[in-house]
Amino acid sequence: MGSVAQIAVTLTPDGEIHHLGDFHVLAFGELSGQRSPRCDDFARLCAGANFTSRLSDNILLESWDKLVFLATLAGMTCLMRASVGIILSTDDGATLMQRLLDECSAVATAEGFAPDAVALARYRAMLMEHGSSLTASMLRDVERGAPTEAAHVLGDLVRRAQSRGIDTPVLRIAHAHLQAYEATRNAAAGH
Repeated sequence: MGSVAQIAVTLTPDGEIHHLGDFHVLAFGELSGQRSPRCDDFARLCAGANFTSRLSDNILLESWDKLVFLATLAGMTCLMRASVGIILSTDDGATLMQRLLDECSAVATAEGFAPDAVALARYRAMLMEHGSSLTASMLRDVERGAPTEAAHVLGDLVRRAQSRGIDTPVLRIAHAHLQAYEATRNAAAGH
C-alpha cells in the first residue's frame, strides 16, 4: 500500500509540529491499483479522524504528481530564498517557475507517470499565484539551518533525468544550490 499526505506543517525551534492551515488530506491505495480488504479497513479507520482521507485507484500516479509539485516548489523557493509571490514579482520568476515545472513533469512522464492534467492545473495555479506567501517546508529547513530532503526529492529527479537523457538545467541548478547548502552546513558542524 502507498499513500500521499498533503498538509502544510512546520517544526518550531522547540520541536513542536505546527499545522499551517486547515488543509490536510491523506490519499492511499494499493500500488497495483486494485481494491483490497486492508484498504477498506484502513478507510474505515480514517473515517473518524480529523483529516480528509480517500482511497485512490492510482496511488503511484498521485505520488509522482506530488513529487513534481514538491520538487518545483522546493527547488524554486529554496533557490530564490523567497515565497512564490516574491519569485513571481521578478523579471524572470514566472518563466523559471514554469520551466522547472516542465522539467519535473518531463521526468515523471519519462518514468511512465505523466502528470494528471487536473492535478497539474491545480499545482500550476498555486505556483503561479501572484502575491502568494507559499513556500516549501524545505525552505523553512534551510532558514533554520536544518538538514533537508533535497537529495531525496531534487537529487532523485536529477538522477532519473540524467539516466534518460533529459535536460533539466533549472532542476540541476536548484539541486546544486541545496547541495552547497548541505556541504556548508556539514562543514560548520565538523562533518
